Amino acid sequence: MNNKIHTATKVLPFMANYERELRIGADIRRKEEVEKVMKFAERIRRVQEKVEAVLKKILEEMKR
Repeated sequence: MNNKIHTATKVLPFMANYERELRIGADIRRKEEVEKVMKFAERIRRVQEKVEAVLKKILEEMKR
């Protein structure tokens, strides 16, 4: 929405607010970018699983 020319003003809303064009970021169609994101997501998932296991163990110890 911020990167579409407004029909009344004929200006991008982002440009009107910040005096520059909106940068969308990486081109998601590029295969290497998608692979990097997938690797990052997998690393985060493994960390979350480890933390969850530790928290469960601590919870059991606290119950005793």
